[in-house]
This record gives sequence, C-alpha cells and structure tokens, in this order.
Amino acid sequence: MIRLFHVPLSPFCRKVRLCLAEKKLEVELVEERYWEKDADFLRRNPAGKVPVLRIDDMILTESSAICEYLEEIHPTPSLMPRDPQERFEVRRLVSWFDDKFHDEVTSNLLYERVNRKIQKAGYPDSGNVKAGAKAIKYHLDYMAWLLDRRRWLAGNEMTLADFAAAAHLSSLDYISDVDWNRQPGVKDWYAKIKSRPAFRSLLADQVAGFPPPAHYADLDF
Repeated sequence: MIRLFHVPLSPFCRKVRLCLAEKKLEVELVEERYWEKDADFLRRNPAGKVPVLRIDDMILTESSAICEYLEEIHPTPSLMPRDPQERFEVRRLVSWFDDKFHDEVTSNLLYERVNRKIQKAGYPDSGNVKAGAKAIKYHLDYMAWLLDRRRWLAGNEMTLADFAAAAHLSSLDYISDVDWNRQPGVKDWYAKIKSRPAFRSLLADQVAGFPPPAHYADLDF
C-alpha cells in the first residue's frame, strides 16, 4: 500500500503526486493539516512537513529524495537522464524551482493568499504579494530562455525538472497568479505537460473557500 500525506496545493506534494502518477503507481491521498503539529504526524516526520510517503511500513520524506527513490525503484518511465551532466542539469533546475522560485514567488503569492487563511494566520502581506508578482515575471522569462534552446526545461526529454516547475506553476494557476500571455513558449510547454494523464488528479483538486478559475482545468486554456 502507498499512502501520501499531503496538502493539495503544496508544490512539493504535487511534484511527488506527478511522479507517482507518471509511473502509474496507485496511491491513497490523505490530506494532512501539518501546521497543527499532530503527534501522530510528527512521529512520521519530526520535521513537521509534507509530503510524507508511506510505502508499506517505510516512511519517506523530503520531496526530491522521494522522487529520486521512486525513480530508482521504478525506473520506467524514466524522469532522470542517464548522462551525468544531464542529470546534474535536472537536479539544478529542481533546486531552482524548489528553492529560488519557492522563496521568491510561491511563498509570496500562494502562501500569503491561501495558506494564511487556511491556517488562520492573519491577512496577506501586500508587500510580499507585490514582490511575488514581480518575481514571477523574471522566472517566466528564464523558463522561456531555456525552452528556446530545448524541447523541455532540462533537455530534449521530459524530466523531474519539468514536474518541479509544473508543480509550482499549477499551484499558482489555481489562484490565477500566472500571466500565461507573457511568454507563449512557457504556455505551450505547460499545455503539453498539463495534458498528460499524470496531471488529471491535480486538475481535479478543490480547496474549500478557494474555487479555481475556469481555465484551471481547461486543456485548451
């Protein structure tokens, strides 16, 4: 049995969900209110973070470590290239989105607009929201620069780097915080990855109090 303790709009959880779905691994999704610091959850992951993946009696934490574990145990279809230099580029871009993009964009937009309300932590900080709205433009431009030179973000094959980026952007698209008209190449890339069967469960997500925009689940957005 595979069980994923997650939060629907968490980009880190979404990255793991995409990997599981791409590899056609059935998983039970369990929403976890990690901010309440439940004792049972803290026993699963003392860091108090999601995602947490349970496979039988084994507990896995940290999204990138989980994804690479899944890649090693279920190598087909592959999400990591064989060439060491190409693997480095995938890992570099995964870190770009999970660290830099997360700190500059996701935390300033998604966490301010959604997480604060869900966690009853006050109102959004307008300064942070403005900073996130400004920073995402730079990141979309960088993605466009990469895609002008490659079929996918890290090379000519779809990899974990694409899932990491799509996980963050899909969370932000849920709250209409992505200007898809800014970079047509990025929109085309997202349309391709959004159309994959692995993406279906993400497009079906519903968060109470935050209905998604009409285009969110539209493959022809």
